Amino acid sequence: MRTAVATARGRPRTERRDRGSAVAEFAMVGSLVMVLFLAAFQVGFSLFVRNTLIANAAEGARLGARVDSSTDAGAQRTRDLITTSLSPRYARDVTATQERRNGMIVITVKVEAPLPVVGPFGPSQSLTITAHAYKEKQ
Repeated sequence: MRTAVATARGRPRTERRDRGSAVAEFAMVGSLVMVLFLAAFQVGFSLFVRNTLIANAAEGARLGARVDSSTDAGAQRTRDLITTSLSPRYARDVTATQERRNGMIVITVKVEAPLPVVGPFGPSQSLTITAHAYKEKQ
């Protein structure tokens, strides 16, 4: 079975049945590369959202733990940071509580945000992020 025929100049000439196969190959490989790129982008975007929420919740907990501050101020700071860095959609469910653990007062900021699956649009599952900070001057 031959796939190429030598011409007078020494260059191979493809047979007629191979014509057009490059177009199909390009379409299949191109779509596979696109799917792999989108999957890598999705994982990266999900990790970016998760890490940003962790940093913002920790900042809100630290602010709420200051001597001259309150838990409500910590929750509001977390909402503001999330709204600025991501989207108001991720800042809908932010709570801050004060509790005593082992004789120490701990400020806890909890953020529940949608899990981004297709770009910024997410399903009903959510990320739950919790940050803690010790209250100052105890």
